[in-house]
Amino acid sequence: MKRALITGISGQAGSFLAELLLDKGYEVHGLVRRSSQMGTTRIEHIKDKLRLHEGDLLDDGSLTRLFSDVRPDECYNLAAQSHVHTSFAAPVYTVEATGVGAVRLLEALRQSGCPTRFYQASTSEMFGKATEPMQSESTPFHPRSPYGYSKVMAHWATINAREAYGVYGCCGILFNHESHRRPDTFVTRKITRGAARIKLGLQSTITLGNLDARRDWGFAGDYVEAMWAMLQQDKPDDYVVATGEAHSVGEFVERAFARVELDWRKHVVVDQSFFRPAEVHALCGNAAKARRVLKWEPRTTFHKLVESMVDADLHAEAEAARRSA
Repeated sequence: MKRALITGISGQAGSFLAELLLDKGYEVHGLVRRSSQMGTTRIEHIKDKLRLHEGDLLDDGSLTRLFSDVRPDECYNLAAQSHVHTSFAAPVYTVEATGVGAVRLLEALRQSGCPTRFYQASTSEMFGKATEPMQSESTPFHPRSPYGYSKVMAHWATINAREAYGVYGCCGILFNHESHRRPDTFVTRKITRGAARIKLGLQSTITLGNLDARRDWGFAGDYVEAMWAMLQQDKPDDYVVATGEAHSVGEFVERAFARVELDWRKHVVVDQSFFRPAEVHALCGNAAKARRVLKWEPRTTFHKLVESMVDADLHAEAEAARRSA
């Protein structure tokens, strides 16, 4: 039985990846922070099948002990301070958790002597002010946030460990991947939860920032399949994972409110304070390499993604209202 270690297992992608690996017969271990705001709510339904370990990417000792205890065949580093807006307010912490944290994890792996295959969760935010209409593995990085440049650090640390020490390290440059498990501090869940609550009469408006920003949005459940596929290849490499379609925040809003049969113009307020200090206007991924080498294809369309998120939030908000009545 293969043994996998997932940092950030209690997050959106971590929970989907844990489900996938369990289905494939893995023994799944997860690193969780004692101070994690969300706790383990996203993995509560599979918690009895997991082996969870308390630790932190800021603590070298806990990582060294983790590799010594688990000795995983595969390690997926999904842990990070992953909110772009928060990264501007807390840049030093973001660099420590997201950038230096990955370096600590790679060092713990290297010093353990385990022949572990390592996956680093890179991000389209590394491209930032992209000079190409579609971004691929060869597109230059121009990050526009502390989150973005922290991820660049982790990305290059993984490549350096591969080239300098022979670590089997892969970087998945994932474009925006969403689901009903996304925290509602992220714009997609803010939109779908807001639309659901407005439909149910629980609130009347939502406040958003730049509606013209364009992103390549896919379903997180599809994207974790690409993560796993990367670590099954004979040689480690880096891959863009994306749908190849860009849609604006405004389009996301329009589709979400159409699902609940409401006119979004009557309920959405635009506030300049929600704009980023350095805006990323458009990102769209070229995943040709992942399609060719990994045989990976996104299965969920943009419209299906938005509608499924709205439906999930409608059900959750209705249930919450019923329980509190």
